[in-house]
Amino acid sequence: MLVAVSPDGRLQDLRADGSPAGPPRPVADLAAAIAEREAADQPRWVWPSTAELYPTLLRAGVRVARCHDLELTEALLLGHAGRWGAPRSLAAARARLLGLPVPPDPPPRQPEPPGFAQGALFETTSAPPAATGFDVLAAVQRVYADQLARIGGAEHPGRFRLLVAAESAGALVGAEMGHAGLPWRADVHDEVLRELLGAPQPVGPPRRLAELTAEINEALGLRGLHPDSPAEVVRAFARNGVEIPNTRAWVLKRVDHPAVRPLLEYKELYRIWTAHGWAWCDAWVRDGRFRPEYVPGGVVSGRWATRGGGALQVPKVVRRAVIADPGWRFVVADAGQLEPRVLAAVSGDQRLAAAAAAGDLYAALATDSFEGDRGKAKVALLGAMYGQTGGAAIPALAVLRRHYPVAFEFVEAAARTGEAGGLVRSWLGRTCPPAAAAWRAEQAGGGGLDPPEEAGSAEAPQGGASGRARGRFTRNFVVQATAAEWALVLLATLRTALEGSKAELVLFVHDEVVVHCPEEEAAQVAEAVTASAVQAGRLLFGETAVRFPLDVSVVGAYADAK
Repeated sequence: MLVAVSPDGRLQDLRADGSPAGPPRPVADLAAAIAEREAADQPRWVWPSTAELYPTLLRAGVRVARCHDLELTEALLLGHAGRWGAPRSLAAARARLLGLPVPPDPPPRQPEPPGFAQGALFETTSAPPAATGFDVLAAVQRVYADQLARIGGAEHPGRFRLLVAAESAGALVGAEMGHAGLPWRADVHDEVLRELLGAPQPVGPPRRLAELTAEINEALGLRGLHPDSPAEVVRAFARNGVEIPNTRAWVLKRVDHPAVRPLLEYKELYRIWTAHGWAWCDAWVRDGRFRPEYVPGGVVSGRWATRGGGALQVPKVVRRAVIADPGWRFVVADAGQLEPRVLAAVSGDQRLAAAAAAGDLYAALATDSFEGDRGKAKVALLGAMYGQTGGAAIPALAVLRRHYPVAFEFVEAAARTGEAGGLVRSWLGRTCPPAAAAWRAEQAGGGGLDPPEEAGSAEAPQGGASGRARGRFTRNFVVQATAAEWALVLLATLRTALEGSKAELVLFVHDEVVVHCPEEEAAQVAEAVTASAVQAGRLLFGETAVRFPLDVSVVGAYADAK
């Protein structure tokens, strides 16, 4: 059963093809009407945007099982048609259908820490939406019917339908995680910060940063150097006869100079102080919970992002403050070696798939083809996926090419397509952006998103730099985007498995999921996570020798997970 939803307070039943199955029905209280219908038959709700509507329903105590997010689906379909980045809102989709001028998407909401979100105190679930100039419910119905037809015309319609369903389910999970919040002990956070940084100061940086600043200046023979200024640091090293292109950690670690050790420590502590220090805790932690805004599909590979709060980038040492409620536990599940296993599945390389049937993929590769050298096996496989072509990777890649030619050619073909300016797709049909630089700013943290983690991968803002860079991007995209799909299907499957329990999903970071549950439910949740991983592999790849094992920990503190 399908029900179209208009935020202005109307519902309409739809047939399987998206056509109306009855007249629109105005309701006095939209949240109450959705709750009543959800309890009756759990329809699939068709609405403009989960991110805009669902948080309001959650605050009213209403949860839904299924939805079709028109905005997220439109973005997937536009990408598949080679129009990545075109406006994807309901208004834009409607205008394209009617041949009207396509309006730009509204600017993204600026992140609003819960400590400052005073407007939420006065929200009601029946507040009228902003005027659109058109019948929203009619637009929902027409755009949905059009999307169904376009999904049917995709390269692999069945796979693309799974992608659309998983993306919409992920949007529900993201809103629910932001609503539930990640348990966070502000007192423990304060202890960690004092241990690392010293006591906070009324003015200026904490004591440890001041000490390191003095040590760095002394080592460089300077006074007044600001270690947080990359330009100043580069010039300071040059005056000491050391030329460095930038101040990234991997560059500094190659330099033999007494200023390097304190500078590396300063950089790490400075980031903690500015990104997850006392001011961050005051702004983002309320009532023992950290509640960020998750953005499913926030980067081009389909991985998630956050808008404010940096939930996907919390340093390991700060995670000591993530402590389960009394009588509760965290079930933490991490998919190890996920991307190499995905490569084995999508490439169809039977020899690599046989290795991926083992617990340690790299060890199996080493035994099979690398004379027992696990390190060389890992270098070869990662080098093939990330485009590393120099140094120690050269002989290792030659072995990989000889013994696993199907997998090697799979990523090589994706790289050649990228270098030629073409588009590549994930297993389910997510399409990479065109060879243009316009999308780079967003990947570097534009649009209100938290900046991505540094990685030589599809997350990195390198799409239009050069043909070779484009090839490295598409080489990894076909693997990383599919890995993101596997993780998303795992998440959606697990959400369904946890229905009826007290367990709550509280964190999802790329290939790791964290569930907060009563201690007596922990074993059942751990089994559900493991079963969901098996089911995700089967839903994506059918019967395959490739296995996707999880490292599962049941802990009282997130930092204790293995």
